[in-house]
Amino acid sequence: MIGPSKDKAGAADTLTGGPRRGRVRVRGERGGAPLPLLVPALIGLAFLVLPLVALLIRAPWRSMPDLLTSSEVWQALQLSLLCATAATAVSLVIGVPLAWLLARVEFPGRGLVRALVTLPLVLPPVVGGVALLMALGRNGVVGRWLDDWFGVTLPFTTAGVVVAEAFVAMPFLVISVEGTLRAADPRYEEAATTLGASRFTAFRRVTLPLIAPGIAAGAVLAWARALGEFGATITFAGNFPGRTQTMPLAVYLALQNDPEAAIALSLVLLAVSIAVLAGLRDRWMTAS
Repeated sequence: MIGPSKDKAGAADTLTGGPRRGRVRVRGERGGAPLPLLVPALIGLAFLVLPLVALLIRAPWRSMPDLLTSSEVWQALQLSLLCATAATAVSLVIGVPLAWLLARVEFPGRGLVRALVTLPLVLPPVVGGVALLMALGRNGVVGRWLDDWFGVTLPFTTAGVVVAEAFVAMPFLVISVEGTLRAADPRYEEAATTLGASRFTAFRRVTLPLIAPGIAAGAVLAWARALGEFGATITFAGNFPGRTQTMPLAVYLALQNDPEAAIALSLVLLAVSIAVLAGLRDRWMTAS
């Protein structure tokens, strides 16, 4: 009795086009992709991949070790890694609380605040550098007080590089952490507070472990963005070898004098970008 009923149910599903368990879901149309879609798709793929392939083809592989171990390249590499790491640390310290504020606290104008936080994502980096100069320059709105009261000057210094990179990279961290916070169940925090924990203790002992993957993903994205920052850095911090010349600035300068060194540095940045995408593949590069 069980067998025939299953056959009838299966036949009914087949006739009605309904889903069946164990049935393989087929994506696309039978007979392959239609030509009007396939051709522009392949053109788009070639448009994105061809420049990267050309970079690999034209790379001076034989002289690569000498180029990457030269003093100028090594200085730029060290400075880039140091400043990107410092900018990520700054973003973590002030970006995670900001993400918590946007995700957990209701206040007037929250949408406007979120828009302002994400503005550096779409703002031209050079404009961001000019804005930093107007705010933190020696004659800036805040910079004049930093100079008069504390003797702190940020433009055209290594600290200025960190500030510029944090300005453009922190929104990536805030967006990632805010999304993770919104997905996390706030009842765990509420349960901790009912048991006597303060809001900060609940955040530190309960919320942070829950959102640790989102923080890690946001930190990696922020670090990669800071490593590749060019426009805000050269506008706010300048291009001084050993002090403010990061790898993107070294690529720009080397392209005018030593194209092979520019290609070598570009390959290093390309390798870093691939490593970041590989590390985030489970979060960003998988489809259900």
